[in-house]
Amino acid sequence: MRKIRKLTVPGYIALLYFLCSFSMAQTNNFELKNNDRVVFLGNSIFENETYFGYLELALTTRWPDRNVTFRNIGWTGDNVFGEARSYFTNPPTSYDLLMEQITNAKPTVVFIAYGGIEAQNGEAGKARFKDGLNKLIDKINSLGAQTILVSPIPLLTRTDSDNISKQNTQLVHYSAEIAKVASERGKLFVDILNPMKEINERVTVSENGIHLNETGYYFLANILEKGLGLPARAAEVAISVKNNVAEGPVPVTVASTGKTFDGLSFSLRNKMLPLPLPEGLSTPAENRQAFKISGLKKGIYSLKAGNDIIAVANAEDWAKGVDITGGLSFQKARQLRQMILKKSDIFFQQYRPLNRTYIVGFRKYEQGRHQEGLENMNILITWLETQINSQRTPETQDYQLIQVK
Repeated sequence: MRKIRKLTVPGYIALLYFLCSFSMAQTNNFELKNNDRVVFLGNSIFENETYFGYLELALTTRWPDRNVTFRNIGWTGDNVFGEARSYFTNPPTSYDLLMEQITNAKPTVVFIAYGGIEAQNGEAGKARFKDGLNKLIDKINSLGAQTILVSPIPLLTRTDSDNISKQNTQLVHYSAEIAKVASERGKLFVDILNPMKEINERVTVSENGIHLNETGYYFLANILEKGLGLPARAAEVAISVKNNVAEGPVPVTVASTGKTFDGLSFSLRNKMLPLPLPEGLSTPAENRQAFKISGLKKGIYSLKAGNDIIAVANAEDWAKGVDITGGLSFQKARQLRQMILKKSDIFFQQYRPLNRTYIVGFRKYEQGRHQEGLENMNILITWLETQINSQRTPETQDYQLIQVK
């Protein structure tokens, strides 16, 4: 058995530095344009996204004025040669099927996330991996689409063992190889390995150390946005109250009875819908949406969004800033995410039917009549995409701050 060469600590640090510095050195002017078609291609890092929807939600809400469609053709256990996509039908080979699926997705932008499976082959597999990755890029180039290369994630267990350390070392090696290919081919590279490793030290982002959980995909969406050079979603609205007069970035009306402050009201429309937090997670700084209201007299104040109370805090906390996690924008974002999940599920059933061999394979003479049913799923997918497009735009929300004690 081939021995895995141990990477010295200085060498490991050097590779980490290379990945971070390469990612930061890129001049990213990434944006999705009207009628773009985004394809997620890779192993379980993308297939499992269909259960959570955060990546698509993040990119959908970034440009609410543009119609962008998404197709997820990630496949658990897959590599750059599509070897996990094998069916009993042969031909097509699993690689032919991979090429066919990429073509049928009609992409204009493709996110490629491979390397996690290939890294198990160690140093001996790097040359073959690089060759396969370049061939994928050639294919995508031939379709006139843009390629964004994404690193694998590390093993996310907090158990310290020699075997885990060796596997993570290989993942760093392969991430560095992906970064080099990106540099050679003039493609964007997003390092998710190092940021996810750091987050995993603070928050549980995986239940088994291999696959991300809901919290993991929430943070992955943040990492991807940052890696693409997109500005943070954080938005703080600062309002100052003095002598029953309020000043802020939006018109504010103060309610008072004589010299007594009774509250204030204002309306606000966000630039984009927020990413709803997984249950039990505190808002990270890069996504913080907060109201900072200074000059309030001592007391307890509640904030209403429409008819719903979404925050209650004392005057001191309002002056520091209170996180906002409710209201119309968050409701719309949650509804939008559910529609994305439903659309992704229907597309999954369409392009990966459980009995594919009998419907479109060498035994289609038995159940080939069901091909029409697969094609008819396009009606549902298109309808859901229309609903997604109509729901991705923020609306104006009315707020009221009232003293309750």
